[in-house]
Amino acid sequence: MDVIEPVYALLFSRFVPTYHVHLQVLLGMVLLYVLFKKPDKQGRNAKIENELDIINDWKPEPLVKPVDPNSRGLNPPVTKDQIGKHITVDNVKCLNLATHNYLGFVNDEEIEAKAVAAIRKYGIGSCGPRGFFGTVDVHLELEEKLAAFMRTEAAVVYSYGFSTIASAIPAYAKRGDIIFADEAINFPIQKGFTASRSHIKYFRHNDVQHLAELLEEQSLLDRKNLKKAAKTRKFLVIEGIYYKTGDICPFPELMELKKKYKLRLFIDESISFGTLGQTGRGITEYFNVPIEDVDMIMSSMEGSLASIGGFCVGTTFVVEHQVLSGLGYCFSASLPPFLTVAATTALTVLDQRPILVEKLKEKCEEMDTLLRQSSVLGRFFKLSGFPRSPVKHLFPLKAEDDTTVRLEAIVSLCLKEGVALTVPPFHTEDTNHRAPSIRVTMNLKLESADLVLAVSALENAALSVFAR
Repeated sequence: MDVIEPVYALLFSRFVPTYHVHLQVLLGMVLLYVLFKKPDKQGRNAKIENELDIINDWKPEPLVKPVDPNSRGLNPPVTKDQIGKHITVDNVKCLNLATHNYLGFVNDEEIEAKAVAAIRKYGIGSCGPRGFFGTVDVHLELEEKLAAFMRTEAAVVYSYGFSTIASAIPAYAKRGDIIFADEAINFPIQKGFTASRSHIKYFRHNDVQHLAELLEEQSLLDRKNLKKAAKTRKFLVIEGIYYKTGDICPFPELMELKKKYKLRLFIDESISFGTLGQTGRGITEYFNVPIEDVDMIMSSMEGSLASIGGFCVGTTFVVEHQVLSGLGYCFSASLPPFLTVAATTALTVLDQRPILVEKLKEKCEEMDTLLRQSSVLGRFFKLSGFPRSPVKHLFPLKAEDDTTVRLEAIVSLCLKEGVALTVPPFHTEDTNHRAPSIRVTMNLKLESADLVLAVSALENAALSVFAR
């Protein structure tokens, strides 16, 4: 026994450090304190009462923000019948200068007949996303024809125009990337920016010099931190024709900056597709720029093709990435087959009859001339929009608190005279909205006499409202 104790002490000191023994003793004392400590009921009750006061005083925010009693959302105009050259609004039949039916394919007999035949063959819906039994042969046919028409390697079709743009951008741009964008970009692009979580730098509308300054500033920052710059991708996002202004983008100058600063270029051609260029291939054809120099082109099919959905075109490498990363593609039910057939038929007609694009150009320029010669221009309004653009905006010379109310009054008076115009609404989350305006949207089926009537109605309504 006398021999064992010294040996045990030697082993214990060798294999168990002294601080470990002290730590165990300390933890034991803490455990005893917790077990035998008397609960502070008074303090606990006081804490509970304080929390109850906080709960009683809490007032949750409303799920929906208060709506302006004058909002059109409370009393929206009601349409009926199919919307083509004419539109019936609140039981008044009038000329349609309010919707995006640029080439007049709505009510086209050939497109309508093939859409009806597709309903009889496929039914109404596709019953699933593209990757989950939602791909029908007509989807593949449309993608093949879109790629051939735009002269690109591949195309991908989405079921909703908004989600096309909002999904395509975050499929590539991620946190840490930098996106340079025109301040007049549309709302779907803005939502794409939000989803990407990239750093956004806006330049003034169509101001190439301002963009060059921002790019040069970023270039200086990159040279100070080459390691970070090597991992940061830079994108330039623009529109061919801007939805909010009707202006065409300064594409050649932007291409120079794109090449100089090695930017990835995305273009939303929702308005310019089918309306610009000799055959309607958009901004690249209009400026005779190789489409291979653009990384990706996005477009809605809800304008020129008079259907639903949207598409993206580019190289096979770029487009196929969206099959796995485009959220609107992966998780949305695919485009109904009959609407797919309608878009395919409209695209075929556009490809076979490029004269339609030329006729639309003439009507857009004719309306531009009539508006510029109008008595209200320079007196009440300023005209915004490229002469060939099918979308034009009349912005008031002076923006006041009741400007929107006055513009809607003008639109209402025009409606009574048989002309449908619109004051484009902006989403409450649209941080880049422009001043209120009256939007004039061209339709290939409108005749010269119709345009004269529309401008005359606009003049009479403006004089009546602004003279009050």
